Amino acid sequence: MFFEYKGKRVFYEIQGSGKDLLLLHGWGCTHGIFAAFVPDLALNHRVLALDFPGFGESEEPQEVWGVEDYTLMLEAFCRDLGVRDPSIVCHSFGGRVAILFASRNAVERMIFADAAGIKPRRSAGYYLKVYSYKLAKFYLLKIKKDREAFERMRKGRGSSDYQNASDKMKAILSKTVSEDLRRYLPKIQAPVLLFWGENDSATPLRDARIMEKLIPDAGLVTVKGGSHFSFLDDPLLFRSMIHTFLK
Repeated sequence: MFFEYKGKRVFYEIQGSGKDLLLLHGWGCTHGIFAAFVPDLALNHRVLALDFPGFGESEEPQEVWGVEDYTLMLEAFCRDLGVRDPSIVCHSFGGRVAILFASRNAVERMIFADAAGIKPRRSAGYYLKVYSYKLAKFYLLKIKKDREAFERMRKGRGSSDYQNASDKMKAILSKTVSEDLRRYLPKIQAPVLLFWGENDSATPLRDARIMEKLIPDAGLVTVKGGSHFSFLDDPLLFRSMIHTFLK
């Protein structure tokens, strides 16, 4: 099914009945990342899983969106589908939208699986790479006017998420990653379960501890040896936590 927002189609699926439950996926993923857990969740919830604009079957935004834009889209989606006081399960980028959404909307419960939202801590080496990249970009495009050389350089830099994205989504990724949402965490009134991989390198355990400290009602569960996809690393534990926490 599709929901239309600002002239663009947003894909979503609904399963089950009961209290509303939103599934918000991470960057580079789709709603299908939670597929293994939906049958259980649908026993007691109306599960609404969507592809964020620019992912899966949803069309890309017309403009370069930030977290606010994605949140406005989610709020419009909830109004259109009659979603009230939902619980939320989110991963990675979905956590950014969930944080802002919950800071100004009624939410029953939330599960953050390796969620983003804390601005990454950068080393001096990182900034050296950034500025050297900008200098090389200026030289190749403005002085040499050699776009092919620039594209070769660009393909060798950045994360896999960045390299695999379209130009529009690259700009969106750069914009959203730079947003630090910790100021919204104290405004979240719903109980929050933080489910985190011990070895998560994308959103490190340090981020989870910051969230646990700033969210009024939060608890942290750590997956030993877990990655940025801790809920897939230990699906039995995640399923158990979901049943206990959402019951």
